[in-house]
Amino acid sequence: MGKFKTRPVTRVTDISKQEFIEQFYKPQIPVLITGLTKDWPAYKKWKLEYIQERAGEQVVPLYDNEPAKDKESVYAPAKEMKLYDYIEILRTKPTDLRMFFYNILKEMPELLNDFDYPEIGLKFFKKLPALFFGGGKSKVFMHYDIDLPDSMHFHFDGEKRVTLFSPAQTKYLYKVPFSIHNIEEIDMDDPDFEKYPALEKAEGIVAEMKHGDALYMPSGYWHSIRYLNGGFSMTLRALPRKPSRFAKMLYNVLIMRNIDNLTRKYWGQRWLDYKERLAVKRTEKNLI
Repeated sequence: MGKFKTRPVTRVTDISKQEFIEQFYKPQIPVLITGLTKDWPAYKKWKLEYIQERAGEQVVPLYDNEPAKDKESVYAPAKEMKLYDYIEILRTKPTDLRMFFYNILKEMPELLNDFDYPEIGLKFFKKLPALFFGGGKSKVFMHYDIDLPDSMHFHFDGEKRVTLFSPAQTKYLYKVPFSIHNIEEIDMDDPDFEKYPALEKAEGIVAEMKHGDALYMPSGYWHSIRYLNGGFSMTLRALPRKPSRFAKMLYNVLIMRNIDNLTRKYWGQRWLDYKERLAVKRTEKNLI
């Protein structure tokens, strides 16, 4: 067992649009901005209790740290619960239950009055502002986003740790074919370098996020997340603008995902095991 080679993310308090574009967007480098939300109503309002007061009776899907097996869908929740009750758990005790892609526009549109789309050089897709919730035991496995956006990730109420790897590190991460994640058995907090030796060559970037922090995650960046206590985040996404990246996004969404879902439906665990063997074979060629 061991620890990845990492360095802390670049942190700035304030940054101009031109500085962000030249220093981070164009070279595709992550940055954590601590002052981007300070003028939002959300900076003062967005606590778990604030969301809980508006939760009503809506029932939400929740996921745990266990990977899907055999023919199980990765989108099948571990359980469902009233949002009010789930937030009560987040407020009072550690849990591995998490919720992702809670669509603000659809589920709680009054929250749209609490934030702005930053004039920072990203052309945000305004139809899909999404919230993500997690507790003190919640982990999000290592993956990159299937639609390859440039994302701005804002955290509220609590703390979380985000570990990032650039697309150039993919060759060391045991990427599973026909997927956007690596081998799910790998513990990104305590990697087994004897079983997965290529991981020792990977170099990551760590962002420790607190209330109001904004993390820029460039297109295609791998990320794993560990909630240190109960809290939630919002992601604003900008669709890929380079033609090659946009074409890759279309392939991921329209072709790759469907091939994987269809094959898994018929082959189940045999398909998962085959992909993992192929991931090991392809990755460890880079050690020769």
